Amino acid sequence: MNQEQLLKHFDRIAEAPDAVPRLRRFILDLAVRGKLVEQDVNDEPTSELLKRIAAEKARLLKCGSRTKDRLMKAIRFDEQPFIAPMPWQFVRLGDVLDMINGRAFKPTEWLASGLPIVRIQNLNSDEAPFNFCDPDAVQERHLIRDDEFLISWSGTPGTSFGAFIWRRGLAVLNQHIFRCIQIGGAFRAEFLRLAINSQLDVLIAQAQGGVGLQHVTKGTLESLPLPLPPLIEQHRIVAKVDELMALCDRLAAAQNKREQRRDRLVSASLHQLQNEEGLTPRRQDAKEEKEVDEKTLGVLASWREPVFLQDMPRLTTRPEHIMALRQTILNLAVRGKLVEQNPADLPAPLSAKALELAPDSLPSSWRYSRLEHLLAEGTRNGYSRKPDDASDGVPILRISAGTVRQDGIVAEEEHKLISGIDSATRVQYGLISGDLLACRFNGNKSFVGRLKLFSNYLGINPIYPDKLIRVRVDPALALPGYVRLAGDSDLVRHALEDSCATTVGNWGISASNLKEVPFPLPPLAEQHRIVAKVDELMAVCDQLEANLTTTQTDSRRLLEAVLRDALAPALEAAACRIQ
Repeated sequence: MNQEQLLKHFDRIAEAPDAVPRLRRFILDLAVRGKLVEQDVNDEPTSELLKRIAAEKARLLKCGSRTKDRLMKAIRFDEQPFIAPMPWQFVRLGDVLDMINGRAFKPTEWLASGLPIVRIQNLNSDEAPFNFCDPDAVQERHLIRDDEFLISWSGTPGTSFGAFIWRRGLAVLNQHIFRCIQIGGAFRAEFLRLAINSQLDVLIAQAQGGVGLQHVTKGTLESLPLPLPPLIEQHRIVAKVDELMALCDRLAAAQNKREQRRDRLVSASLHQLQNEEGLTPRRQDAKEEKEVDEKTLGVLASWREPVFLQDMPRLTTRPEHIMALRQTILNLAVRGKLVEQNPADLPAPLSAKALELAPDSLPSSWRYSRLEHLLAEGTRNGYSRKPDDASDGVPILRISAGTVRQDGIVAEEEHKLISGIDSATRVQYGLISGDLLACRFNGNKSFVGRLKLFSNYLGINPIYPDKLIRVRVDPALALPGYVRLAGDSDLVRHALEDSCATTVGNWGISASNLKEVPFPLPPLAEQHRIVAKVDELMAVCDQLEANLTTTQTDSRRLLEAVLRDALAPALEAAACRIQ
């Protein structure tokens, strides 16, 4: 494989999701298919390895180490996972390994010190703590020493199944792990581990059990077909895999270093953007000018986006970067740093009683008030009867209508039908365009109290369920679209989550507590400008996400092309030998 080519293109390849893990899997797949190193006609043929396996089985049977020889079925062509190179053959795992299960320990047998008990988590991580047991209570057959071959056969699919070589000293096996004794020495242990682990998907597909704990039976493992290359070729394959995995380690380290540096840059830039003064030119109001003069118009005309936003396509290389940018836009919007202030704008006509002590960061023309003072009418919880899916029923939103969309809009497709709704009830629990809905209860705290805007884009005029709260703002004070985005800002969201309570795993907020949350309130004219600017910038974020998806797709294709090109000579040589 051409390492220089991989390194040359890795900056682009690394943008593919899971680039390095995919490269590792690709290397593993090539290794066990005979496409990673060349075959050598001078290597000892696999037929000799099969003879040694048969001879060892006969010896064990004769000396009584085996009471009988388990006859494995011949491997059909359709069972072979791929077409192996000519010198190779397939054998079943049960032909080359005897598997002895670990001991079933009870938690009452665990000690603070003694002989380490190897559980599945100890195979998957060197950091996992050991349990211990009394060494005198353990049979020799359950002990393992360095270089023992192990197979875990039970656990969570994708994280627990697999083959391992133990190299952490004397220990004892817990159940669900086989200690494996090789018959005939036909496999190098490191290649055998690669061969088994390359077929984990096959094993997982045959696993038994529920959604959580599953297991692969001993019979399934014994019948697994494995490729058997000449022994000396196995050594070459293992050396090549080690070399390429070391390359992957370096690529992963370089990628992590670059991503950490990029994350720090994005974080620092967003922090500076939110906290730096003067990002948005603003008129000083010391003179309290009564008219918008030509100087003011000049300032407004010369205002432009912060330079940072122009750099975002280069910096936003992961979805979480764009998520952070969206949040920053909202935070700027509710602090008066996204659009200019106009001295001619009149503050919201709130009474002195409605005003709260405003944060210093808010412009002087803004107000700070609890949500209850911005309402056209009182909040209302929804209709409590469950839907019955009556064909002639009235649409009633599901709770998910207030949570599934990420753009702040009520998902009107999320509805059912309910019968027996008269006109008075429909008015009482009906929705009009511009209403806001907030989720009262949810297992995810981030959904609770989050405002969604109802726009009636389906025209179905639904009612809403009792797990949602209707909020109808006074149009003379606030735009529903502004209240919605302000509710997603850190300034409001932190206060709102402080008002949430948890019971039996669910988070909740009452309508009365929701109304107590303070909101920053610009003049009505500025609210219009803020909503328009946020919509514009969120569209930019949408485009960044689309570009990111395209970049990742292109990077994935480049990775596959580079691998094909790097392997083309070896594949061509193999094809010639087969012909």
